[in-house]
Amino acid sequence: MTQHVAVLGTGKIGEALLSGMIRAGWAPADLLVTARRQERAEELRTRYGVTPVSNQEAAKTAGTLILTVKPQDMGTLLDELAPHIPADRLVISGAAGIPTSFFEERLATGTPVVRVMTNTPALVDEAMSVISAGSHATADHLAHAEGIFGAVGKTLRVPESQQDACTALSGSGPAYFFYLVEAMTDAGILLGLPRDKAHDLIVQSAIGAATMLRDSGEHPVKLRENVTSPAGTTINAIRELENHGVRAALIAALEAARDRSRELASGTKD
Repeated sequence: MTQHVAVLGTGKIGEALLSGMIRAGWAPADLLVTARRQERAEELRTRYGVTPVSNQEAAKTAGTLILTVKPQDMGTLLDELAPHIPADRLVISGAAGIPTSFFEERLATGTPVVRVMTNTPALVDEAMSVISAGSHATADHLAHAEGIFGAVGKTLRVPESQQDACTALSGSGPAYFFYLVEAMTDAGILLGLPRDKAHDLIVQSAIGAATMLRDSGEHPVKLRENVTSPAGTTINAIRELENHGVRAALIAALEAARDRSRELASGTKD
């Protein structure tokens, strides 16, 4: 397998991977990129010193192909690539919902495929990337994928059967927190605070809470109870959240995200 790594369909997540890999020690000369627009490809060359190529050239040249196009575009891309990918290439898919079998059926017999679900905090090196092996991927292939995605955050290996659940929890997860911050900011304005002050209060509270969850080793229930005094302000707020079914709504929302991931795997389009 050659040393070159190619990112195909280099959007925001693909660019985050590129920059993270370079910071982690990859040589720009070993990184290839493809983009739909020539201007975008040249922008990446100027910014990172990487080499723009065609999809077919990437397939022929790179030992590792990272496919970051949208799920609905993956079939078309594979039709273009399949005749040019030898069976010793590692194919890494970053497309939500698409199983490794989708790739294995379209590529040369024995081609190793690794499925990865990352999320947008890759842009700030705080991603959570969930990694699963296809039928022909070895421990070395998984370690290689971990080395790439570990450059932009944490990685976790799971059986592929758990990928749809991970997509719902982690892949889509940042959006839920942004939604919550948006709602809390509106509440702060309703309570009389300027938007910028409400935003700063909420964001720092979120950062502090997340750090406590990560570093304390305590169960979230315990951490919540530490803030919840008898007959105090917090318990009154929690009561209202329970009265409005927020916990049930969150569970239903994540189930809906998981189900959509399964629909994408079955070929359902937007």
